[in-house]
Amino acid sequence: MDSSSSSSAAGLGSVDPQLQHFIEVETQKQRFQQLVHQMTELCWQEKCMDKPGPKLDSRAEACFVNCVERFIDTSQFILNRLEQTQKSKPVFSESLSD
Repeated sequence: MDSSSSSSAAGLGSVDPQLQHFIEVETQKQRFQQLVHQMTELCWQEKCMDKPGPKLDSRAEACFVNCVERFIDTSQFILNRLEQTQKSKPVFSESLSD
């Protein structure tokens, strides 16, 4: 490895905090957009709308509310479960050092 490669590799360890924050914010936006897209596809196209019209009937409105609430509940459950699973497992690099 030459000196330019080692200096650029060393630079990867210290990421600019502003850049890291920007990436985190953009990642959250992307996740939110994906959730909205999935929810729209599931609730609008598959469950609640038989045919498009100028106004929602009470059945379709109730269906949308229920579908969105179940979607949010399920997403939150999955996220919580993944967090619990991650907390209970050792980090990969720690398990290698044992």
